[in-house]
Amino acid sequence: MRAIWKGAVSFGLVSIAVKLYSATEEKDIRFHQVHREDGGRIKYKRTCSIDGEEVTYDDIAKGYDIGGGEMVILTDEDFADLPLSTSRAIDVLEFVPADQVDPILYNKAYFLEPDGSATKPYVLLRDALLDSERVAIVKVALRQREQLATLRVREGVLLLNTMLWPDEVRRPDFGFLDEDLKVRPPELAMASSLIDSMTGDFEPDAFTDDYRAALQEVIDAKVEGREVVQPEEVEEAPAAAVDLMAALKASVERARSARGEPAGGGRAAEPTPISAARSAQKKAAEKKAAEKKAAKAPAKKTAEKKAAPKKAAAKKAAPKKAAGAEKKAAPKKTAAKKTTRKTA
Repeated sequence: MRAIWKGAVSFGLVSIAVKLYSATEEKDIRFHQVHREDGGRIKYKRTCSIDGEEVTYDDIAKGYDIGGGEMVILTDEDFADLPLSTSRAIDVLEFVPADQVDPILYNKAYFLEPDGSATKPYVLLRDALLDSERVAIVKVALRQREQLATLRVREGVLLLNTMLWPDEVRRPDFGFLDEDLKVRPPELAMASSLIDSMTGDFEPDAFTDDYRAALQEVIDAKVEGREVVQPEEVEEAPAAAVDLMAALKASVERARSARGEPAGGGRAAEPTPISAARSAQKKAAEKKAAEKKAAKAPAKKTAEKKAAPKKAAAKKAAPKKAAGAEKKAAPKKTAAKKTTRKTA
């Protein structure tokens, strides 16, 4: 890496000499504009709109349009006279909790390296930031512009994050913010369940730029003169949901399936708000039914006790009736035997 700026971190009465390096880089594949016929590079000339002459960089100044066709021209000398007291210093203004800085304010990141003999105070500031669990709010002038920034620790190195000024952040002004839209509790519970089923630890290396990889494959194939292998088709985005609850439920099942969990939520896990509510309702209904059954049980037992003597008397009477019937039937059988002998 090449240092793009040198200065010092001003920490109270302590001055820490540092070098500034860009901490990030874009990996976009860049192209040149060329002539389709022969591949010649397209060039642009800097010309004056008044006299049509080509202008060199030395003759170019900055102009501010004040309207009505009038332009105020500023030279390098005008910028040099501006009161940038922090032109070569990173002034620490205060220390604040990191969660109080809205991420929308962050702009660009730079690594700071101790310069010369500044290693010990550099390490002192780094360890103090880690111990306090805070970030430093600083001011720094980069590229002739004073910027607000934070100073924090990342992987043992001080990291400078330049920030936008508060008046550079736009305020959202959308019509739906004035609408009285209410989300039903079951919908909110199902959406929360979907979030739970898709929750995990953020691992940046798990994500890749598939478009850039496919584009690089096309370029490599062109260079090597081979056939371009078509990438796998990306699944089309689903159409707008008509039934929100059905779409949320299907999304939960899909997320569980992607994580290798049984469909239908068969895994042993904490119940979702909706399933818990349904389970509670089911248990309440079962309890109520059991109470009704228990209330009817004593009456049924009493009736059975009253009916028991009658059943017992009936059982005692049954053998007597059967014995009498057998005695009456016996003479008939004897008579039948006698008749049979006579016939013989």
